[in-house]
Amino acid sequence: MATFLYRLGRFSFRRRRLVALLWVVVLAACAFAAAKAPTAPEDGFSMPGTESQKAFDLLDQRFPGGNSKAAGARIVFVAPKGQKVTAGPNKAAVEKVVADVAGGSQVKGALNPFEMAGAISEDGTTAYSTVSYDVQSTDLTDATTKALEDAAENGRDAGLTVELGGSALVPKGELGGTTELIGVAAAAVVLLITFGSLAAAGLPLLTAIVGIGVGVASIVALGMSTTTTTLALMLGLAVGIDYALFIVSRYRTERAEGHSAEEAAARAVGAAGSAVVFAGLTVVIALAGLSVVGIPVLTRMGLAAAGTVVIAVLVAMTLLPALLGFFQKAVLPRAQRKARGGQRAKDDRPNMGTRWARFVIRRPLAVLLLGILGLGLISVPALDLQLGMPGDESKSTSTTQRRAYDALAHGFGPGFNGPLTVVVDAKGSADPKAAAERAAKQLTATDGIVAATPPAFNEAGDTAVLTAVPATGPSSADTTDLVHTIRDEARGLESATGATMLVTGTTAVNIDVSQKVTDALVPYLALVVGLAFLLLMVVFRSLLVPLKAALGFLLSVTAAFGTIVAVFQWGWLADALGVEQTGPVMSMMPIFLIGVVFGLAMDYEVFLVTRMREAYVHGERPGEAIVTGFRHSARVVAAAAVIMIAVFAGFIGMSEPMIKMMGVGLASAVFFDAFVVRMTIVPAVLALLGDRAWWLPRWLGKVLPRVDVEGEKLTHGGPAAPAPTTEPDLDPVRV
Repeated sequence: MATFLYRLGRFSFRRRRLVALLWVVVLAACAFAAAKAPTAPEDGFSMPGTESQKAFDLLDQRFPGGNSKAAGARIVFVAPKGQKVTAGPNKAAVEKVVADVAGGSQVKGALNPFEMAGAISEDGTTAYSTVSYDVQSTDLTDATTKALEDAAENGRDAGLTVELGGSALVPKGELGGTTELIGVAAAAVVLLITFGSLAAAGLPLLTAIVGIGVGVASIVALGMSTTTTTLALMLGLAVGIDYALFIVSRYRTERAEGHSAEEAAARAVGAAGSAVVFAGLTVVIALAGLSVVGIPVLTRMGLAAAGTVVIAVLVAMTLLPALLGFFQKAVLPRAQRKARGGQRAKDDRPNMGTRWARFVIRRPLAVLLLGILGLGLISVPALDLQLGMPGDESKSTSTTQRRAYDALAHGFGPGFNGPLTVVVDAKGSADPKAAAERAAKQLTATDGIVAATPPAFNEAGDTAVLTAVPATGPSSADTTDLVHTIRDEARGLESATGATMLVTGTTAVNIDVSQKVTDALVPYLALVVGLAFLLLMVVFRSLLVPLKAALGFLLSVTAAFGTIVAVFQWGWLADALGVEQTGPVMSMMPIFLIGVVFGLAMDYEVFLVTRMREAYVHGERPGEAIVTGFRHSARVVAAAAVIMIAVFAGFIGMSEPMIKMMGVGLASAVFFDAFVVRMTIVPAVLALLGDRAWWLPRWLGKVLPRVDVEGEKLTHGGPAAPAPTTEPDLDPVRV
C-alpha cells in the first residue's frame, strides 16, 4: 500500500500540471452535467414494510383522485378576547380569508369552518380551515405560499388572530450556505494558526472545495434530489480538510528531515496517505451501512456521502501532491523556508503533545479511570432516551406554526394536532359497509380516543377512511401506546368481518419511524463496528488496538446521547442554547450520529495511532512510540477536531430544532471522541498494555494481508531509499 501510494504521489508531483488540469476538467464536466440534468424530484419519505406506508399505498390505489403525499395547510382563527368567531364581523373575516386562499391555482380545496362538522371549538373562540393542494409541498410555487400568508395577514387586519400550520409551510430550501461558510471560515483560522502559512492553510481548503464540488455536482448529475446532498456536503467538507491537513503536515515533517520536495511529497502520500485511505474506508463503511435501516432516503444520503468521501480520498492522493509541487516552499514554516533546501535542524524540544503524552503514560491508570468515569457520568441521561419526530410543538413560539399548534391544542385538545387516519380495507368482506361501521364503533369505544369521524368510502365502496382524534398529543408516549392498541384490536375486526384496518397519518408514521430506527440500531452497530474492527486489525496488525478503538467510540457516542437528552429532553442549558420546548429526540438522530461520528472517530484513531505504530515498528519502545505519535500527530488531530466542532456548532444557532439537535450532538461527540477518548484514554490504555497492545496471534498474522501502512518499505530499501538532500528546490510559482 505505502509503496503504491508513494509512486502515485511522486507521479502526481512530477506531472502536476497534467494532474491539476485533469481535476479541473473533471470538475467542469461534473458541473456541466449537473447544470444540464433535469430537475430531480424531491425525495418522497417512504417507509417500506411499515403499516403506515401500506396504508398510504392503499389510499393511493383505492382513491385515485387523491394524493396522500400532497401538501396541506391549516388556517387557525382565534376571535378577540371576549368574542366568538361565529359573531357577524368575525365570521365574515374568516370566510373572506378562506375564499382568498381557495382561489389559488394550485389549491384543490379550502373548507369553510362554518360548513364543517367539529371545525369550531366548543367555546366558540377558535375555528380552523383545512386547505388541500394538488402538488407536494416541495412543488408549491412562491406565489402560492405568499397567497396563503397574505390571506392570513388580511384576517389579522380584520382583528382576528390567524396562524398557519401544515406541510405547505415546510421550507423548500436546503440548509443554505451560511453554515458551510461558517465552517470554512473557522477552518481557515484554525489551519492558519496550525501551519503559520497562508499556502499551507489554503491547500486543505482548496482541495476540500474541489472534492465537494465534484461530489455534489455528481450527485445532482445522477438525478438525485438536493436533499441528498446535505450529508455529502457536510462530510465532504469535514474529511476533505482532515485528509489534506494530515498529508500537508507529513510533507512539512519530511522536508524538515532534509528530503527534497518531490521525495517529501511522495513519502507524505506513501505514509500519511495510507492512513487516509483506511480512514476513508471506515467512513465509507459507516455511511454505506445506513442502508441497513431500510429507509430509502437515508440509504440514498448515506451512499451519496460515501461517494463524496471516496472523491475526497482521491483528491488527497493526487491533486494535493500536485499542488504541493506548485507550492514546494510556500507551505513550509517561515524559518524553514529561509533555510537551504527547506531543511532545518531536527527539533527534539517537547511540544504540548509530547508533554501531554508523557503526563498520561506516567499515571495511565488514574487518567484512564478519570476519563471513563467522566464520560460515564455524562452518559447517564442517555438511559432516559426517548425517540420521536418533533413537530410544530418543538418550534419557537415566534413561528406561526407553533402558535397555530398551541391555538388548536387550547381550543380542541392536545390530540387534535395529531389525528390518526384509519383505513379499512373491506374488499375481502361480505358486507363492506357493516365492516366499516363496526370499525368506527370499535374506534370510538377505545380508551384514549375522544372523537372519530364516520367512515368515508371510495367510489368502489370497498375501502373506507376514518379520522380518530387521540386524547393526548402526537409526541406523547400514551399516543404511541394507543396506536399499538388500535393495531392489536384490528386483528379482531379481521377475524369477525374479513376486513383489515390500518393506522396511518403523520403521528403513526413518526411512531413507525422511531420503531424501525430502534430495531435497526443493533444490526447497524454490529455491521459497522464489526467491519471496521476487521479493517483496523489489518491496519494495525493487532487485536487489542481495534477493540480499544471500538469501545472508545461507544463511550464517546453514549456521552453525546447523554448530552442530547440532558439538553433537549431535560432542558439543561436549554435557554442558553435557544431550546424553547423540550421533548423526544429525533428518531433518526441515533443512527445519523453513530454513522457520522464513527467515521470521524476512526479518522482520529487512524491518524494518531498509525504514527505510534510506525514508531513502534521502526524500533521504539511502546512508551516512546506513544510520545512520538503525539509529537507528530496530536496537533493535527486537535486542529481537525476543532475545525469539526466549529462547523457543527454553527448548526446550534439555527432556528430549526432538529438542526439545532444535530449541531449539539455532533459537536459534543467530536469533542468527547477527539479530546477525551483519542487524546486521553487511548494513550493511557496503550501505556498499560505495553508490547501487548501490538500482539497478534501468529496464525492470524499469516492470514491477514500486509498493507504496510507504516511505510516500513519506504525506510528500508524501498523506492524511497535515496538519502536526504540539501540541494535547493525551485518553487515553480516563482519560476
